[in-house]
Amino acid sequence: MTAARQSAAKRIRELRETINEHNYRYYVLDAPRIPDAEYDRLYRELQRLEAAHPELVTPDSPTQRVGGQPAAEFPTVRHAVPMLSIRTETDTGAGGAGNFDARVRRELGLTAADPPVQYAVELKFDGLAISLRYEHGLLTRAATRGDGEVGEDVTLNVRTIRQIPLRLRSRGPPALLEVRGEVYMRRDAFERLNARQREEGGKTFVNPRNAAAGAVRQLNPATTAQRPLSFFAYGVGETHGWPKAPATHGELLDALQRFGVPVCDERAVVEGAEGLVAFYRDVGARRDRLPFDIDGVVYKVNSLELQRQLGFVTREPRWAVAHKYPAQEQLTRILDIEVQVGRTGKLTPVARLEPVFVGGVTISNATLHNEDFIRAMGARIGDTVIVRRAGDVIPEVVAVLAERRPGDAREFVMPTVCPVCGSEAVREQGEVDVRCSGGLFCPAQRKQAILHFASRRAIDIEGLGEKLVDQLVDSERVRFLPDLYTLTVAELAGLDRMGEKSARNLFDALERSKQTTLARFIYSLGIRHVGEATARDLALHFGKLDAVMAAAEEQLAEVPDVGPVVAASIHRFFAQAHNREVVAKLRKRGVHWTEGEAERTARESLAGKTFVLTGTLSSMTREEATERLQALGAKVAGSVSKKTSYVVVGADPGSKAARAAELGIPALDEAALANMLAGRD
Repeated sequence: MTAARQSAAKRIRELRETINEHNYRYYVLDAPRIPDAEYDRLYRELQRLEAAHPELVTPDSPTQRVGGQPAAEFPTVRHAVPMLSIRTETDTGAGGAGNFDARVRRELGLTAADPPVQYAVELKFDGLAISLRYEHGLLTRAATRGDGEVGEDVTLNVRTIRQIPLRLRSRGPPALLEVRGEVYMRRDAFERLNARQREEGGKTFVNPRNAAAGAVRQLNPATTAQRPLSFFAYGVGETHGWPKAPATHGELLDALQRFGVPVCDERAVVEGAEGLVAFYRDVGARRDRLPFDIDGVVYKVNSLELQRQLGFVTREPRWAVAHKYPAQEQLTRILDIEVQVGRTGKLTPVARLEPVFVGGVTISNATLHNEDFIRAMGARIGDTVIVRRAGDVIPEVVAVLAERRPGDAREFVMPTVCPVCGSEAVREQGEVDVRCSGGLFCPAQRKQAILHFASRRAIDIEGLGEKLVDQLVDSERVRFLPDLYTLTVAELAGLDRMGEKSARNLFDALERSKQTTLARFIYSLGIRHVGEATARDLALHFGKLDAVMAAAEEQLAEVPDVGPVVAASIHRFFAQAHNREVVAKLRKRGVHWTEGEAERTARESLAGKTFVLTGTLSSMTREEATERLQALGAKVAGSVSKKTSYVVVGADPGSKAARAAELGIPALDEAALANMLAGRD
């Protein structure tokens, strides 16, 4: 290396460190030390040196925040640790906090004599959840939450957010640190953005959350860079090589802050329900004065060890809850009441409203739930009503101002036939909802039935999204589920936005989806009240689909957690000739799974056992291993605790293997797992 190049490399390093320090003070600490002109001079000097020595440009240079060509689409990213949603408490008083504290103490086996549980409390930001992957301190990938397991790679866009460090402020960062947080837009930044949009004759944004979410998902990073986005971290996902990992959530956020990652100062560590209530009320009193939108606060058990012990229920952590604030309300008028038909055939009255601005959103429709709700409220077409964004998301009518009722107000009459397909609309005894009896023949239900059937946790037809389903159903090429398996590559290639390669990929995905499991197939049919857990229990209990279809209600009720209502729903579904015909045609088209009575016998041997998977398996995916273990009655957890029975260790295992060794938990290699699944000792 020449002396001139050495000198340039040294100066570039100095400039990067100086500029990164000033970026941190300006964007994170909000405490700049130099004027803008001096910052601009340093930045231009770095640009000139890098232009003269392009071989010295590195991804973490401040000049590389905006770069790359606009993307045609975002690649997908599978989260190693799912980005799960958390339970919501809507009780606006002390009850929400008290309920959560009581649940935690009960799960931990604590008595009244035990000390209060310590909680980390923070704000629930109204933005877009993002995962930031740092490898040896360098930001290598950013992804959206997506469906919790698969998100979109938005790295180039997120790199433009100046609050987010491209390199962690640490001499010895973890080998892998996945930071999770929220991209949001401050209220003042939102107002400036909309003012600029109006000046330029562009479209204004409805609220900061939509503006932030839309900015992150721009295909051109240069457009994202023009949006004033901010970021707050609230936790971590996958981590490796963190020798001094924190023991509590509060310490974890402190550590992230030391790494230079923005963490909101509106957080605390409190004790017991009283501490939760005090934080909830304090923030609620100041909510409107905060510089950004929130829709509640979040409570988390502070001890990470206790979090591991508490684990998860379905797809929600037992150790955290979001406590929402009361929704905002406004007056408007019901212009009409129309009826929508949902995926399961439910007929839902929807109020068409005079547009009104509520909680940052213009609302023109609101749910009226069902006929009884309308009658109890006394709502009529033409009435003035109070409308609310329930949970700050779903608009609903909460009260009628009868004293303002006009003389031409009309009562609503629930239709006796489906407004979409003309089939009889039935309200069963003991039910509040009216449902279309057209089943899978009703066009309103058809699209959603197909989307549900194709969803990731059902049959899993990758690439079959809403727009393609719209085209296939609207053209009547696909009228019923089995029609999916008659599609050709040529037909798929003829759809809008589908080339030969995409058509071939979708065709291959359809072929792959024919090989499934009984539990997935039952879930894919969209039977009312039958979720993933119930479908799995049915598959375990009966072993064969024909046995499920032929079962009487009393036999169905023998399945764990299947009560009379669910049993009646399942029996009613399979009693319909057209539903049985659809099942028969799907099987005829090649959809198949492994059946057998042996599942119930094998199930007893793994009942009560808890497994944790780590590393890569060669003979099956981790998802397949999870399903096979669950089919044998085992539980599969995402983290190691004292309650774990076995840890299955594949290639390149993570920290879970070391954690299991510390606790003395037996480890199984892939061969041992295969023997256990096969019922061999």
